[in-house]
Amino acid sequence: MSTCVIPLSRPIPIAHIPTDLCLKIVSAAGAGFPSPAQDWEETAVNLVELLRLDRAASFVFRVSGHSMLDAGIHDDDVVVVDRDVTPSNGRIVIAVVDGGFVIRQLVWREGKPTLEARNARMRYEPVVADEAVEIWGVVRATVRNLQG
Repeated sequence: MSTCVIPLSRPIPIAHIPTDLCLKIVSAAGAGFPSPAQDWEETAVNLVELLRLDRAASFVFRVSGHSMLDAGIHDDDVVVVDRDVTPSNGRIVIAVVDGGFVIRQLVWREGKPTLEARNARMRYEPVVADEAVEIWGVVRATVRNLQG
């Protein structure tokens, strides 16, 4: 059982975050009508647990580029990637293409796995995920700094 620690006066660098760190939830922030269940809320959230960063198969990548904007993934976002999840149709994945990492959506086209960008304003060629392409992991979460 973890103990929740709430930082009071200064930010903590992510490398120094204790695995049992929890942040206090002040209240629900309505994005529509108020919820009748708003009185019942968790009192803290453990970011390491929420993002499952304590797993050996979880990795973090910083996104560079605009190829996934229509999937809600922006330049400079951070994505949490699981290496032990089986990639399936429609999932966002990290793949190794031509020796470099790319983030794309895995889509089956005519019986072939294809890596496709998600940005209607730009043209990206789909890549068939053949033996020259390694699906490295499946994206599970994104984190975005809204101040940047």
